[in-house]
Amino acid sequence: MILADTNILLRSVHPHYSLAKNVLMELRIRSESLCLAPQNLVEFWAVATRPRNENGFGLTATQAASELRNIQDFFRLLLYTPQVVEKFKEILLAQGVSGKQTHDAHLVAVMQVHSVTSILTFNEEDFKRYPGITVLNPAAQYL
Repeated sequence: MILADTNILLRSVHPHYSLAKNVLMELRIRSESLCLAPQNLVEFWAVATRPRNENGFGLTATQAASELRNIQDFFRLLLYTPQVVEKFKEILLAQGVSGKQTHDAHLVAVMQVHSVTSILTFNEEDFKRYPGITVLNPAAQYL
């Protein structure tokens, strides 16, 4: 199973970035199981509805909701459980996580609780520190 990072979701719906969408379709053709965490939906909404002059997509709530429905139809949504909270706290302390890295650590906690070992992301460096996580970058040729 492969978890998609939010940057993949955002680029997959952006008209100027075909790579993310193409890679997702290729993985689906290969029968890969694709998933995401509730956090991904929150982050997607934040960027999708943020004004363009503030580095967002400027979508209306109706447009963003439509995109969210499409995303939820394409991916399996992993459940947020009490075990995720405990794993998250464990990772924070074990890896010395602080600041913006906290969001990535949270995704890793969801992944570990649900036995997901791969993440599809354009931000390889954000996840290399976590043992047992394979980072797949759509821009790399090994996909």
